[in-house]
Amino acid sequence: MKTKLFSYSQLDTFVHRLSGLTKLVCFILMTTAVMLTYDIRMILLIMVISYALMYVSKIKFSQIRLMLVYVLIFLVTNFFLTYAFAPMYGVEIYGTQHDLFTIAGRYVVTQEQMFYQITKFSKYLSVIPLGMIFIFTTNPSEFASSLNGVGVNYKVCTSLSLTLRYFPDVTSDYQTISLAQQARGLEMTSKAKLSQRVKSIASILVPLIFTTMDRIELISNAMDLRGFGKHKKRTWYTRKPLTKADYLSVLFCALVLALTLYVRFFVNHSFYYNPFI
Repeated sequence: MKTKLFSYSQLDTFVHRLSGLTKLVCFILMTTAVMLTYDIRMILLIMVISYALMYVSKIKFSQIRLMLVYVLIFLVTNFFLTYAFAPMYGVEIYGTQHDLFTIAGRYVVTQEQMFYQITKFSKYLSVIPLGMIFIFTTNPSEFASSLNGVGVNYKVCTSLSLTLRYFPDVTSDYQTISLAQQARGLEMTSKAKLSQRVKSIASILVPLIFTTMDRIELISNAMDLRGFGKHKKRTWYTRKPLTKADYLSVLFCALVLALTLYVRFFVNHSFYYNPFI
C-alpha cells in the first residue's frame, strides 16, 4: 500500500509527541528568524536544525518526493531569474565588486551576486523542511483542539482540521482517477507528448471536482446531523495538555529568534552579513 502524500503519519517520536500548538508557534518563530536576516551563518544554523528535526521525525522520502520536485524546480527557476533581472544587485548591497567572469554585456558574474543568491537559496531550503515537519507530524484534530484551548473559536479550528485532512484525500482521489483513466487507454506517462499529457491531466480535473463536491456535501450533512455549531463550546477527544517538552521547544525557538535579532542589530548592524569588508 502506498503512503499517502501530504498526510499525517502517526509515529512515536519526540516531534510527534509535541502539541500541535507548540509546533505552530515554533514554526512561526523559526520562519520569522529566517525572514528577518540575510546572515548565512544564522540561516545555515536553522537549516541544520530543520534537517535534524526531519531526521528525528522519521519522515519518509516517498512522502515528500513530489513536494521536493516542485520545490527544486521553483528554487532553480528563482535562482536564474534573480540573476537575469538583477545581475548586479549583490554589488549594490555589499558595496564592493569582485568579478568572476563575464557572460555578455551587463551580465557579469560577481562574488557578491553569487553570495547573495546562495544566501537567498539557503533561506528557502531552511524554511521548507519546517513546513514539511508541521504537515507530516501534526494530528489535525489534536492541532485544532490545541488552538481552541488558547481561545480560537472551535468552528475555525474544525475548519483548519478538515483542511489538513483534505489534502491527502485529494491526492489519493487524483491518483485513483489517473489510474482509472490510464486503464481506459488514456496515455499519461512520459511516452506521450507534453501537450497530450497536459490535456490528459486536464481531463482528470472534472471528475476530481465532482468527487470533491460529493465529499463536501457528505461532510456538511454529517456535521449538521450531529448539531455542529449549536453550542458556543465543544469538547475534544484528542486534547492533551502542554508538557515540559513543549515549553522547552518554544523556549529554544525563541532563543534562536533572539540570537538572530542580536546578530542583525548588534553584530552586523545590518539586514545583510557582509564578508567582503
